[in-house]
Parts: sequence; structure tokens; C-alpha cells
Amino acid sequence: MTLTFHWFLPTYGDSRHIVGGGHGLTTGSAGGTRPATVGYLTQIALAAEQLGFVGALTPTGAWCEDAWLATSFLVERTERLKFLVAFRPGLIAPALAAQMATTYQWHSGGRLLLNVVTGGEQHEQHAYGDFLTKDERYARTGEFLHIVRSLWRGETVDFEGDHERIVGGKAARLPEPVPPIYFGGSSAAAGPIAARQADVYLTWGEPPAQVAEKIAWIRSLADQERRALRYGIRLHVISRDTSEEAWAVAGRLLDGLDQETVDRVQQGLRRSDSVGQQRMLDLHGGERSGLRELEVAPNLWAGVGLVRGGAGTALVGSHTEVADRIEEYHRLGLDEFILSGYPHLEEAYWFGEGVLPILERRGLWRHPAPGSDGGRIAVPFAPTTGQPAAPAPAVPR
Repeated sequence: MTLTFHWFLPTYGDSRHIVGGGHGLTTGSAGGTRPATVGYLTQIALAAEQLGFVGALTPTGAWCEDAWLATSFLVERTERLKFLVAFRPGLIAPALAAQMATTYQWHSGGRLLLNVVTGGEQHEQHAYGDFLTKDERYARTGEFLHIVRSLWRGETVDFEGDHERIVGGKAARLPEPVPPIYFGGSSAAAGPIAARQADVYLTWGEPPAQVAEKIAWIRSLADQERRALRYGIRLHVISRDTSEEAWAVAGRLLDGLDQETVDRVQQGLRRSDSVGQQRMLDLHGGERSGLRELEVAPNLWAGVGLVRGGAGTALVGSHTEVADRIEEYHRLGLDEFILSGYPHLEEAYWFGEGVLPILERRGLWRHPAPGSDGGRIAVPFAPTTGQPAAPAPAVPR
């Protein structure tokens, strides 16, 4: 099985520095931003498509644009790229979510992937009018996905749970194909939901030993359900021709942070009741220490998490070193990699032109477009002034 790579659409803005915030924090807590215009997001999407990424994750939360709407603008501007749309059960009814996914599949030619986010920041959930506890949110997610999957099977659904109720639910049209469900969670409440309902279980970029433990845990639960899941990881990446160049970029990103900003962001992140977020915080302890002191495993750097919620680690190194680390994670059972970098347009090229060819030579990856030679489509970089980028050219047919 070849590896699957996805990129990331920064619908909260982009920068040559770390864009802090997210996951319950105010966007722009650190670093200036490029506006997340349709033109600029199109450039990133086209670059990802031609480089060989299968899909692009789009986040969810009050700190970014709505993922359903933002990606719908990009469907007609791309040909093959799939969109991993993140959304939160409880903020939308399951029958409506099932209908929206079917509509998306119909009009996009089957290019929807779904990232179900239960929500780990209680104060942000309150701001949306959701007052369940974390364990209750996971229980609701399980009921939600049970209803959605039943509707997608064409069943007439009568269901009454602790959090969801539906009578006579029936889908007028079924999605083709059924969108895969991507799901992450590190708490005891999350595991059984993933085992029963997920197609792909996701973890943030923890050191390999911790990732191995997490995969073993979920796999044991999935075995009890007689289900086989795929496994993926969410990471940032800084890949250059030499290790020294890559670490110099990481050093520049770290130099752009001051301890006052780090302290402010960390104070906000510590409010989170997400076990995954706490595991991210434990990697760096909230301290803006030296560059290599934040290397928590070979080529795994925790500096991003000083000012960004959620995924807080980056693979840093030469193209060969980054390929080695990806192969190491793959040996643990990971087949899908969701990557990003600052800025997202330029870093897509560094990784796509530097690391993917190495993995291809090792027999671990091939371009998803049949017969593709990489199709070197020129996609203009965004200006450094922070002004909106011009729309990228259409992909030739």
C-alpha cells in the first residue's frame, strides 16, 4: 500500500511566521498573516494537486472560515484534489449533515472527505451554544455518526438516544462514494467511538513511541468491533536541501516568538479539556527554550505548539531525513499524513519536490494522477506584502 499525503488550507490566513491561535484562541496570536482569499487558497489547492497530495484538510472553529463553504469555492477551480472538511457534530443536525455530504459528493464528483471534530475547548463550545461536557459530546458524536451512516445505507431511521433523536429519517439520494470518516481523540471516551465509526483514526504528531501506543490502543478496540481502520498523523513540516537549512528556518520561526506571547497563548491552551491538546503541551512545557531543546524526538520539533493550538509539532530536516521519519511512522502503522508549513504555498513545494520523489524511489508513494509526471504547473507565489494573491490559472485539461 502506498502512502497517502494531504496538505492543509489555512482558512484563517497564512504567514512566513507561525500563525498562532486556533482551537479556542484568537487567530493571529503570533505572526502576521496573508489574507485567506479564494485566490490565495486556490493557489495552495492547485499546488497541492499538481504535486501529488490526495486531499487538503480545512479546519473548523470560530477562529477560521467555515470549511464547507470555503472548500465549495475551490471545487470548480481544481480537478482531482479532495477536500477533508472538518465539522462538529452537535452544531448541525445529523440528517442535515448527511444531506450536505451527499450534495457535496454529487456536485464535486466524489471529492469529499469528512473530519469529525468532537470539540475539546469547552469555552468555545459554549460560544456556539453547546453546553455538554466532553464525555457527553463524545457520546453525542457516536449517536450522530450512527444516524448518518444509517441514512447513507438507505435505511429509514427511527432513533432516540441521550442526545440525538430522529423519526422517519430517510435520504432522498445516497452519496457516491460514501465519504470516509476521519476522526481523532486521545481520551478514554474517544477510543470506542473511533473504533465503531471511524474509517481513519488521526493523531497529532507525537514522538513515535507515543504514537505506537495510541495505535495499539485503537487497534485493540477496533478488533473488538471486528473493524479494520486506517491510521494517519497530522504534522507540520520544514524540509530543505540540507538539515542546516531546515533548522535555520525553524530557528527563524522561533526567533519570531517572544516569551510574553508564548505565555499568553499557553494560558489559553491550558484551559482546554482535550487530552490530545494536553499531550501536545507536555512536549514543550510552555517554555520558549533553545531551538534544539524543543526537538522532542529525532527531527520532531515542538516549537509550533508554543503559540498554536492543535497540531504543534513539525518534522524538521533534510529531505532525506524527513523521508526517513515518515518511513519510521509508516512502520508503526500510519498510512495517511496530513501536512502543513509556513507559508503553506511555498512549503508545499519544498516537500512535494524534495521529499515525495525520495519516497517514490523507495516504493512508498506514487502520484495519485494516473500516468502523471508531476505536471509542473506554474502557480504564482503570493506577494509578501500581505495583499490578496491573484487567482491561480486553471489546470489545463
